[in-house]
Amino acid sequence: MNHSLPDEHAILRIMARPNDVNVAGDIFGGWLMSQCDIAGGIVASRRAGGRVVTVAVKDFRFIAPVLVSDIVSIYADVSKVGTSSVTIDIDVYVERRQAGQEQILQVAKAEIVYVHINDERQPSPIK
Repeated sequence: MNHSLPDEHAILRIMARPNDVNVAGDIFGGWLMSQCDIAGGIVASRRAGGRVVTVAVKDFRFIAPVLVSDIVSIYADVSKVGTSSVTIDIDVYVERRQAGQEQILQVAKAEIVYVHINDERQPSPIK
């Protein structure tokens, strides 16, 4: 299904490269999960006002494969704020050019939880 990119600013945009492929020739799922964790961490850190660590991937759905040279755009929004945790909803799209046609496809979605920590790496309340 062809989509359009969301109107909001992407937290992270990156091109999938040949060294990121799995044995089937598609982009390795772990690479995509890592990019989502980076993007989610940016949003969580901004909301928490400091350092955060990933504590849970509550959901991660691969909707379609990512191919070499796809431009991956990751969108992330705060969905819940707890005492020291921030839950981030993530949507991932690619811009793909094949046979002279450009497609925009949603390829993944995720829900990742981060905890705000202090200098001693202990959970710290979010203001």
